[in-house]
Amino acid sequence: MRFFAHIALIVWSLLVSTQPAQAQPAPSFTVVPLGVKGGLQESNLSAYLVAPAGSTSYVCLDAGTVYSGVEEAIRNRVLAAPAGEVVRKQINAYLISHAHLDHVAGLLLGAPDDTPKSIYGLQNCLATIQNDYFNWRAWPNFGDGGNPPALKKYRLRELVPQQETVIENTPLRVQAFALSHGKPYQSAAFLVRNGSSYLLYLGDTGADAVEHSQNLRAVWQAVEPLVKARQLKAIFMEASYPNSQPVTQLFGHLTPRLLMQEMEVLSQLTGPAALRGLPVVITHLKPSPGNEALIRKQLTEANKLHLKLLFPEQGHRLAF
Repeated sequence: MRFFAHIALIVWSLLVSTQPAQAQPAPSFTVVPLGVKGGLQESNLSAYLVAPAGSTSYVCLDAGTVYSGVEEAIRNRVLAAPAGEVVRKQINAYLISHAHLDHVAGLLLGAPDDTPKSIYGLQNCLATIQNDYFNWRAWPNFGDGGNPPALKKYRLRELVPQQETVIENTPLRVQAFALSHGKPYQSAAFLVRNGSSYLLYLGDTGADAVEHSQNLRAVWQAVEPLVKARQLKAIFMEASYPNSQPVTQLFGHLTPRLLMQEMEVLSQLTGPAALRGLPVVITHLKPSPGNEALIRKQLTEANKLHLKLLFPEQGHRLAF
């Protein structure tokens, strides 16, 4: 009997070991961070390439650092083509959340060597790019309006808030939402869609309670059904300062405490279980001495919703 029991155990073990592992859903998006910081390091400022998984038809979400970030991704074997070719041929469009230099400097500096493409943003962002940068005083007019002659390298394409728009030369679509970045300054969130999958990228933003607005709540209400249906694959959201930063010196930014308060607002709409394991990519950390480690610690300790907190590195691929 002991012999047969032993044989039965071996057979059962073989059957269990040959059962297929539970399949993980295939990624919908490839993300290549070209820059992840919120200041100081001019070669590592906010910019994220996004493409459908398996594609090199990228859009660039913000463009604080472009060429240096591409070079870093090539060193890490994340991008294969020469840097100039990636910028000219694989970046098919730019989505700019707001026109602060740490979000547009790479685009401006690379403009002379770039190929024609579109820049998408809300109206006031595009007006700043055209009037304050592409004006033949700060920089040549690479836009399609403003002070003549307009070189028309870039077509500035206004996004209507919450109206989905096809991003040229890519399979992707985008909806924009207005954010408050220290009143009266405006920023934007971009909800990027590939088929039935979504990424949410928030530019610089203050919390609704601090900004006395309902802008973030409007974003949370829009993505509520996507979170419940597991169609929202990740949220990219800033945490610029540690919790000790005075509210009067946030300048339209978030701390770990304020970020988690906003996640609680979202959880009230979706139910806490829907947020468990949701990737939240932490962007725009200010790299002052000691800040980054403290922000990471405070976020981790406050993560009662069991979000999947991710801290991106320049030139290292993410997949969602």
